[in-house]
Amino acid sequence: MKPLVLKYSALLFTLCVAAGTGPALAQPATKPAKGKIIFFDDFNSRKLNRSKWNVQITGMHVNDELQAYVDTPSTAYIVQGAAAEGATNGALVLRPQLAPNFKTQDGQTFNFISGRINTQSKFEFKYGTAEARIKLTDGAGLWPAWWMLGNGNWPACGEIDIMEYIGEKDWASAAVHGPGYSGETPFVNRMYLAAGNDVTHWHTYAVEWTPDALNFKYDGKLMFRVNRKMAEHYGKWAFDNNHFLLLNYALGGAYPVKINGVKSPYYGLPESSVKLIKEGKAKMLVDWVRVTQN
Repeated sequence: MKPLVLKYSALLFTLCVAAGTGPALAQPATKPAKGKIIFFDDFNSRKLNRSKWNVQITGMHVNDELQAYVDTPSTAYIVQGAAAEGATNGALVLRPQLAPNFKTQDGQTFNFISGRINTQSKFEFKYGTAEARIKLTDGAGLWPAWWMLGNGNWPACGEIDIMEYIGEKDWASAAVHGPGYSGETPFVNRMYLAAGNDVTHWHTYAVEWTPDALNFKYDGKLMFRVNRKMAEHYGKWAFDNNHFLLLNYALGGAYPVKINGVKSPYYGLPESSVKLIKEGKAKMLVDWVRVTQN
């Protein structure tokens, strides 16, 4: 990611915690990662499995983002059948909403609420492959993400952004943040998708994490690699520690505004995307999340 300030992963104070439209395009099968499955959720129940996931509530705010994170079934919920838009057994939906003058626990005011979940203290791991099958809505300034964090102070704890979408539907990006290579990180890369198979269709976004490298793969294709020697040119390798999983849906802020230049009606979020949010069309669907380990 390319924020100008501390990334939104700094949410929980001193800890590093801080929809698609149209029919699904036929996808070539992405072979599952080899090894033992140590975490799996295909969102096949009526409600989010709280034994696996925490729902975060906004505390600290960063990046000039426009949303407050709340714990409500209107912003993070499970759908099945046609509403799952091609997901096999059901899908998680993260959906931002318009909420004028919403007051947070720390006394700030926002006009949008949204969802963010993580597995901190419930599932954490070191080395393996983390992957998720995801479908997104196209809209400038929408900022859904699939990523991982370590515990401790950011960025020393390490951050692995497996998939971020900023509002141009022909690409998604991966990034790595650590001490000396955070914020405006040198380690960020885009994968441009074929016409007719953009982010509004289902894709599998994955990272293979070894002691010495992070290999990012979209639909099984290697799109970016960051290794230990590359990182140590800037600072300490921050990926020898346990990490937990995160899925969230941010809106606007420092990164999107650098892509779209929008300042009104909201910072990084144009009226066209506000309309999508009002109509309940802006969302991220997650078919499944899986972590395997050799």
